[in-house]
Amino acid sequence: MMGPNGLCYSILTLLLASLVVMGSPGPSTISATAMSAAYGFRRSLGYVSGLIAGTVTVLLAVAAGVIAILLSVPHGAFMLTAVSAVYILYLAFKIATAPPLSRRDDQAHAPAFSGGFLLAVANPKAYLAIAAVFAGVSLFQNQRLLDAAAKIALLTGMIVAIHMVWLLLGASLSRFLQDPRVSRIVNISLAILLIAATLVAVLG
Repeated sequence: MMGPNGLCYSILTLLLASLVVMGSPGPSTISATAMSAAYGFRRSLGYVSGLIAGTVTVLLAVAAGVIAILLSVPHGAFMLTAVSAVYILYLAFKIATAPPLSRRDDQAHAPAFSGGFLLAVANPKAYLAIAAVFAGVSLFQNQRLLDAAAKIALLTGMIVAIHMVWLLLGASLSRFLQDPRVSRIVNISLAILLIAATLVAVLG
């Protein structure tokens, strides 16, 4: 049985590992920033909520071992990657061609909850990152159910916090995007960064 100090150390290790592995630039986090920069904080909340819900779904799937079953299906991993790549290309196009905030009315349509959810569950980085963090730290030895429940709760909190930080980062950029030329440069740069982060996740 792990003592209080050992438990605190394990929790801190889990949180730091999740911050480094899950919080690093990837398709989900970069798209949260890009959407917020291109469409503003409020109109991006639905999409980012979908990212969070989808990532938590991946966390639950990893915890339940579903990912092992999925990847055992012939071409299962390839199909996930293909779906993710196609949708990310679509998102990159939407971001790169989004009009400047100064020329956009409140009816402008940003990708919705369903789009964020789809990207998150088809994000190749999410499965590897969450599996690595989930399996890498044990909080309660010989108590599998309690250990899994505690890690799910802690990692869910980190998923929400990480996505909100990236969302706020994008929102902080939006104040500079009233100028059409600056807006176009930033949007195209974020679209390219999104594609690059996806390639790293797929090929890494």
